[in-house]
Amino acid sequence: MRRADRLFQIVQYLRGGRLVTAAQLAEKLEVTPRTIYRDVADLIGSGVPIEGEAGVGYLMSDGYDLPPLMFSSDEIVALVTGARMIRAWGGTAMAAAAEEALVKINAVLPKAARDRAKEVQVHALALQGMTDDLRDLIDRVEAAANAHIRLQINYEDEAGTASSRSVRPLGLWFWGKIWTMVCWCELREDFRMFRLDRVQSLTERERFKPQPGQTLRDFYRLKAYNRRS
Repeated sequence: MRRADRLFQIVQYLRGGRLVTAAQLAEKLEVTPRTIYRDVADLIGSGVPIEGEAGVGYLMSDGYDLPPLMFSSDEIVALVTGARMIRAWGGTAMAAAAEEALVKINAVLPKAARDRAKEVQVHALALQGMTDDLRDLIDRVEAAANAHIRLQINYEDEAGTASSRSVRPLGLWFWGKIWTMVCWCELREDFRMFRLDRVQSLTERERFKPQPGQTLRDFYRLKAYNRRS
């Protein structure tokens, strides 16, 4: 975790006038109490109204608000560009969320940063095959991967051969033109990738428990090993 992110999290944990010890903060943020002591001292030095001391605990006055979000010019370009790409090429829910995120960010940006966001001249047009059905499928697969929901799919490969598979969805990859689902295929008992535009039908089934050797991290580890071999 970046130090800036850690400082932000400390402020969030101290909201509401609750007494929180350095040990509790250190456990939540996976750092040492000594690091928390330094971070809190820096926050106090920057004007954050934190009271307390080492060995006793810290609390923050009610009503304190963080200053407006600050992004560099490059960060603003990245955020706006990413949101526009998701709006053009992502799932239905993803696109709506990206639009809403931009609205919320713009609402708290200083004027100069809002003006920079409006000036970003990077745009994305929807791909020819980006149908409403495909957008909905992207959302369904993402939700299933997040919730560990097994899927039953009817699939047609490049040669037109049809098959029915029970898969454990692990994640989604976007290749610039196509979306693929990374999964553990229960038929082949191995990792497989399926193009979403070739999925003929999909049904959500019961939840599955991730198994060692069958996770997305294992898939990435295998890919990295194959590249080195």
